[in-house]
Amino acid sequence: MTMANLDRLTLATAPDSWGVWFPSDPKQVSWKQYLDEIAQAGYLWTELGPSGFLPQDPARLRDELDARGLRVCGGTIFAGLHRGSEALDEAIEKCSKESRLLTALGARHLVLLPEQYTDMHSGAALQPGELDAEQWKNLVTGYDRLGKYLAEEFGVELVFHPHADTHVDTQDRVERFLTDTDPQYVNLCLDTGHISYCFGDNLAIIEKFGERIRYVHLKQVDPAVRERVRAEKLSMAEAVPLGVMVEPPYGEPDMPPLLDALARLDTDLFTVVEQDLYPVEPHIPLPIGARTAGYFRACGLGPVRRWPY
Repeated sequence: MTMANLDRLTLATAPDSWGVWFPSDPKQVSWKQYLDEIAQAGYLWTELGPSGFLPQDPARLRDELDARGLRVCGGTIFAGLHRGSEALDEAIEKCSKESRLLTALGARHLVLLPEQYTDMHSGAALQPGELDAEQWKNLVTGYDRLGKYLAEEFGVELVFHPHADTHVDTQDRVERFLTDTDPQYVNLCLDTGHISYCFGDNLAIIEKFGERIRYVHLKQVDPAVRERVRAEKLSMAEAVPLGVMVEPPYGEPDMPPLLDALARLDTDLFTVVEQDLYPVEPHIPLPIGARTAGYFRACGLGPVRRWPY
């Protein structure tokens, strides 16, 4: 089988790949180091990361990006819409703020992640891991309403990101979510690592729901660490420092067949490298990020610039 042309896939990276999970945290690199180093590693596109991590003034952020030859592809927000109308109002407020920044910078994708039921620092359980029927209805109708609002008010597309330790994590739950939501307003950010972490099949999702995939996070899972996580019933916060997410080509899913399947959708897609690394020593992300950019360029995915630029 011949490899599909990857021209409609655009490589990007995200603050997560530099160990950034929070707007501010002493265990994280500064935003200036992040922007400097992703440019050094060869990337031209970035996500905003946690709201508040990068400068929030559009003019200032645009100047900082322009100085490094960078552009923004999307932003990310967590939302607990299963909790009902109050959570939806809160999400609308947060997403409106993020959407104003995105659109000022020419971006139109907002990645919505469901609220984790474990603490992002300690991994402690914060709420039940299962939703009842009413909570599931709140979840899917909330996303439909939020997606409609973002589309009509800002021209921003909501792409939903399944996530470990949330109520939409396994392949069955992802497929149920997609079946129960309106494709006019809610589509999928396929995070290859979270699907594999939860023992799902990325290629099967692409085959079955290809028309719903509008954005991608590229991530690989170490199967040996994943088995330890399952055996010891560890949380995501406990799994990441063990190295459950790895740089390519050392994990699952296998990237060349995945990129081929995405390219055959014949849709313009941002494919964002997002390797969970929190917490990490500040000297570690740059060489990993540079090797990862080189790996994907060798697969035919770009753009990647060479140094000096």
